Amino acid sequence: MLKTLIASARIATIACTALLVTPTQAAAPTSRAVLENYAVLVEAGYADSVSSARNLEKAVQSFIANPSETGLSQARKVWLDARNWYGQTEAFRFYGGPIDGEDGPEGLINAWPLDEAYIDYVEGNPGAGIVNDSKEEITAERLAQLNERGGEENVATGWHAIEFLLWGQDRSETGPGDRKYTDFVDGQAPNADRRRLYLATITRMLVKELEGVADAWAPGKKNYRAAFVASDQQGIQRMLTGLGTLSRGELAGERMEVAMDTQDQEDEHSCFSDNTHMDIVANARGILNVWEGRYLTRDGRTLAGASLKALVAAKNADVGAAVSSNIATSLRLAEAIQAPFDREIIGNDDSPGRKRVQAVIDSLKKQADGLVEAARVLGITRLNTSV
Repeated sequence: MLKTLIASARIATIACTALLVTPTQAAAPTSRAVLENYAVLVEAGYADSVSSARNLEKAVQSFIANPSETGLSQARKVWLDARNWYGQTEAFRFYGGPIDGEDGPEGLINAWPLDEAYIDYVEGNPGAGIVNDSKEEITAERLAQLNERGGEENVATGWHAIEFLLWGQDRSETGPGDRKYTDFVDGQAPNADRRRLYLATITRMLVKELEGVADAWAPGKKNYRAAFVASDQQGIQRMLTGLGTLSRGELAGERMEVAMDTQDQEDEHSCFSDNTHMDIVANARGILNVWEGRYLTRDGRTLAGASLKALVAAKNADVGAAVSSNIATSLRLAEAIQAPFDREIIGNDDSPGRKRVQAVIDSLKKQADGLVEAARVLGITRLNTSV
């Protein structure tokens, strides 16, 4: 009986003590814990991007081995899926990390905008591009040299080069490009063999470059990840810089405001496939993933741990809640954009489509301001969110 009373007293004491600890205090992670969980999310994000890009390579190889309408449709479908997984990883950019540091491969992976005539024929110029230049060698080494050579729109490799070869120019007001599978069939289109080789080569390059980035974040190695998780406040600053820059300078600015200003489908991000609306959603979701320290993998697992959200809330609950609200709102508004994006941006400022797009831009700007304030709460006074 005495032992029972003592045990009950101890339980009561523990319960009373727990009541004295506020939820904010209990949820406060260390910077190291946030950086370690971030590294786990980055590793998983790039692993999913690599695996989905490998699926794309398989679909491309199957298509070019025996070109058909069905094979082309399947390759397009797999490109769209892989693009979504890559889009979420863009929240890991913009702070000089492995993908877009001084020697990073981002330009080979995702360079944009793209001059179609640099790669292949376009309307009014059937002999344009590397594909139709028989004197130009089509190898990974040569295409890497030609990528952005002579101008940033001279894009030869990456997601959008593959997209252009799969869909062709987008001349439709209601749908994406409509390249015919016969472009890849000997005897039915000039230089079909070179077009097949080009598509196969740049798809293999995409996989290889993504594998290199993923390796920089692999656990248990002396690589970028090892240094990053040990970087304390500098690592937190990089995380916030990445989110803020993607929010304001890149997504709201380069990828949306420019297109809104020109109302030109050539200025939308994935213009050939009409996937721009989903690019925006993927980027917004990637920001949410990092902020909340949570990620849903391709195989359905939820990874979760110490987060920027909890770190900021432990210092200032109001700022943390405001940023959380802003980021959730941006994603919700992004999901409301209707396809195709190139029709949303047409018209006057009161048109429903332009109002939907402008709402996302405004929310992303507010979100970026909130991230700057979150940085200040953590003692980080310099956070550049422009590109």
